[in-house]
Amino acid sequence: MIPSQKQMTGMLGHPVAENPIDQMFDAVYAHYGLNWQFWKNDVLSSELLRPAVAGLVPLGYSGMCITVPYKVDVLPLLDAVDADVKAIGAANYLTIENGRMIGHNNDGKGVVKAIEKQRSLKGQKVVMLGAGGAGRAMAVELAWAGAAQLTLVTRREEQGREVAERVTAASGVPATWQAWNSPVLVPAGTTLLMNATHLGCAPELEPVPVDWSSIEPGCLAVDVITNPRYTPFLLKAREHGCAVVDGVEMLVQLAMQIFSTWTGITPDEAVFQRAVSTALGE
Repeated sequence: MIPSQKQMTGMLGHPVAENPIDQMFDAVYAHYGLNWQFWKNDVLSSELLRPAVAGLVPLGYSGMCITVPYKVDVLPLLDAVDADVKAIGAANYLTIENGRMIGHNNDGKGVVKAIEKQRSLKGQKVVMLGAGGAGRAMAVELAWAGAAQLTLVTRREEQGREVAERVTAASGVPATWQAWNSPVLVPAGTTLLMNATHLGCAPELEPVPVDWSSIEPGCLAVDVITNPRYTPFLLKAREHGCAVVDGVEMLVQLAMQIFSTWTGITPDEAVFQRAVSTALGE
């Protein structure tokens, strides 16, 4: 019997070394007996993104994840995008079929599923630190899921206001911009605080400059970082009495959706949870 041709998938971004996504996907592919493989590709600059994307079809890729800082920059390089990408203005994965690259975005869907394992998003007053490619997707999806209001805290005013306007236009939910100061003062009444920056990622493990005295203990703290699972931000939140949602849970939720889209298989969540725990050495 001639073995089936290996299907290649992967991720484009920078940096990607500490992300456990390749080990997780490869373990799940193996579990389901698929001749598939996942490759992490470190694209060092935006100037190199165009040739990297142009090479995906001739190299035979079947799908590709897009991570920071290219979720917005990749859009003009694609053949088409879905309705979510049009509303959000960023893509976090591609399907590649018949030589065409289609952009999709489920960053926000992953975070909504992860959060709603603990708490309904209905009526939540959300403060998001950062509003890059992942942050803008999450902000829109949180609004679609029922959040009452959003405050976007960014260093770049133009970026923060643009994402706030996009959230309100897409959902009708009021969204405002707040300047990033050090430390960040969180508005009174905030019920969900999300770190959508890369502060806290291994190996640097930088703290997020938040004034914890401005945060009520009942606030839910959410982090997008996947390695380590419990970042300095989440550890500090726990010390403050906050419940937490980690980035690994978000990764599992969005990865399951991507896996299903690429392979046509609806995976068992336990398979993904075991795979990512092994990848992180837990």
